[in-house]
Amino acid sequence: MLQASQGQSSFTPAVKGLLIANVGVYLLMMMGYDRVIVALFALWPPGVFMPWQLVSYSFIHGDPGHLFFNMFGLWMLGSQIEFYWGTRRFMVFYLGCVVGAAAAQLLVGWFSGQVYPTVGASGGVFGILLAFGMMFPNRKLLLLFFPVPIKAKYFVLGYGLLELWLGVFGMQTGVAHFAHLGGMLVGFLMIQHWRGRWPFSAPVMRDR
Repeated sequence: MLQASQGQSSFTPAVKGLLIANVGVYLLMMMGYDRVIVALFALWPPGVFMPWQLVSYSFIHGDPGHLFFNMFGLWMLGSQIEFYWGTRRFMVFYLGCVVGAAAAQLLVGWFSGQVYPTVGASGGVFGILLAFGMMFPNRKLLLLFFPVPIKAKYFVLGYGLLELWLGVFGMQTGVAHFAHLGGMLVGFLMIQHWRGRWPFSAPVMRDR
């Protein structure tokens, strides 16, 4: 899906751990535990929802393509963000975006009356995408299916607007567009907090 045209992209500790955990869960599903895993750990709508599902859903993927693209984005962009911020802050950010995406999806489920579960790390990955655009706005990204360099700030803005349009008009049924936007929104608020910018005040010091 994405390729950063420059910058560090090795396997940093948190990204490596997340990749192993996500692939491990998928292998368990392939071994026949898929129904149990989805029943207990997917993000179910209000009425069926359990608190741990705010995080556990992000380790479950429905098919190889779903897993591959999320893990590719996590590795390609997440490693650079973790290298820049440090492991502790990166994990706080990633999990915050995952929970924010889940909260957005639960809210949508509350109003829409949906009865299906949500799975996937996309909320966290979209938060990382936003962070990349804010930390490295002029670094160029390449779409694998459209190999023209695009500055990260423009790509993030365009992708966010596309997700909003698809969510509002109900396009691509089965894709949790508002969860993606929820991850991006929470990511934006966290970065603004750390920078000490509106709607927050004093900056929070960077740590590793």
